[in-house]
Amino acid sequence: MKKKTMLRKLLIIGAVWSCLSCFSLTALPPQKPRISPEEFRARQKEFLIQKAELTPEEAAKFFPVYFELQDKKKAINAKAWKQVHQGKEEGTTDAAYEQIVEDVIQARIASSQLDLEYLKEFKKILSPAQIYKLQRAEMKFHRHLFKIMHQAQKKK
Repeated sequence: MKKKTMLRKLLIIGAVWSCLSCFSLTALPPQKPRISPEEFRARQKEFLIQKAELTPEEAAKFFPVYFELQDKKKAINAKAWKQVHQGKEEGTTDAAYEQIVEDVIQARIASSQLDLEYLKEFKKILSPAQIYKLQRAEMKFHRHLFKIMHQAQKKK
């Protein structure tokens, strides 16, 4: 008799625990999955091709060079962001802040220098008008992303 009562209590506790677990999972806000870097690039490429009116041949030549530039700029920016985050640590000295500020500015200069270098490569592939359209399309794409992210934040 005691075994049946004990078993019944364990079953009830297990059922209650399962129900609570299910309710707590449904109470969590749904997490929007982040897009992978590959998906981001695919969307960016599609957007830029459309807005700059690139032919498939032009796109095939242009985007390997474009993404090479983006990878180099990403590495520069990652280093700068790492330093910016170090500045958030308590006890950061004025000398450290000064170095962080200078390094961030140097990263911007290096990034701009890369843009100028790669412009020469872009000119071998595209017309000046297409390069201009690409620059505008790139700005629109980033604005569009910020808008989507802002809307997602509002929904939370």
